[in-house]
Amino acid sequence: MNRPRKIKAGKGLLDRMEARPRKDGLVTYRYRPVNGKPINLGTDRIKAIQRVLDMLGMGDNIGTISRLWEQYQDSNDWNRLSKGSHDDYTQCSKPLLAVFGEVRANEIRATDVARYLRVERKEAPVRANREVALLSNLINLAIERGEAEANPCRQVRRNPEQPRSGAPKDEVLRKFHEWLAKQTPQRVIIGMAAEYAALAGNRKAEFLDLTRPQVDRSAKIIRTFRAKQRGAKRGQIVEEIEITPKLEELLIRIDAVHAAQDRDCLYLFPNRHGNAYTASGFKGMWGKIVRAAIEDKVITAEERFTFHDLRAYYATTHKAERGTLPDLHSNPAITARVYDRNKVVKRKAL
Repeated sequence: MNRPRKIKAGKGLLDRMEARPRKDGLVTYRYRPVNGKPINLGTDRIKAIQRVLDMLGMGDNIGTISRLWEQYQDSNDWNRLSKGSHDDYTQCSKPLLAVFGEVRANEIRATDVARYLRVERKEAPVRANREVALLSNLINLAIERGEAEANPCRQVRRNPEQPRSGAPKDEVLRKFHEWLAKQTPQRVIIGMAAEYAALAGNRKAEFLDLTRPQVDRSAKIIRTFRAKQRGAKRGQIVEEIEITPKLEELLIRIDAVHAAQDRDCLYLFPNRHGNAYTASGFKGMWGKIVRAAIEDKVITAEERFTFHDLRAYYATTHKAERGTLPDLHSNPAITARVYDRNKVVKRKAL
């Protein structure tokens, strides 16, 4: 027999919902389906009622994009994504929900998606592509839940995208690193991280938390886990990067900076608290540094480069010096299309 609803929190609940008081003063809500085990709904009354309405298909916001976004974050598809993808999709959700938040998935047409890409987000066409990719995932979830029948995002051509075609020049990088070496200690560390990216070709996600045990000086190898691997390969592909003379010289300077600050830090590129930089924290620091370099006329606005361009610099220089592109991606064609920015192609005549 169900516990009588004698407490205030038990009032106003839906049929077959129960409110169970706890010793700590909170109330746990649960739903008891017919001939089924009770389903725990947590301690938030409003969310508990909303979950029951969702299960019964009776909520006012059933099938809306804003509600699907909440449900998507509780799905297995979301759990399979990396932390970086979580952050990226969260940023994409803000402008997307501003337009489609109160719209039901089954009411969205291909013309609505096209207008969002070409008109609503005209000023950010590439970013709009990412936002529509999230919209497509949400509508797929609605289809699985029986709240929509088709995905109009698949019927619309995305905005054209062109990979960046330039890589930083050696002279620009030299002036930039020399200027950074005279800045504050944290800017010096960011500068050495940029040097590492240019020499080793790693993504930020692969070396922001790089620790000393991963640097094997005796074997002259740095071991990192390759990012952006899906499925069973996630976290399983280990990259062994040869410690060349240039990279060895950089590691010596990194040790010297840590010694000057009198701290025995686990991470090679720590923040001011000795912890690994977060992606957003590093991005913010890098943006400030580049803007300061332009203000100090170290580099010009035309010479400005992104941190990801350093990975392209590595691939481009690797091909120019060694004749082949490095193994940066599971698909070599993507390495050639995105990271090879050589302006001169050398080949032999017959």
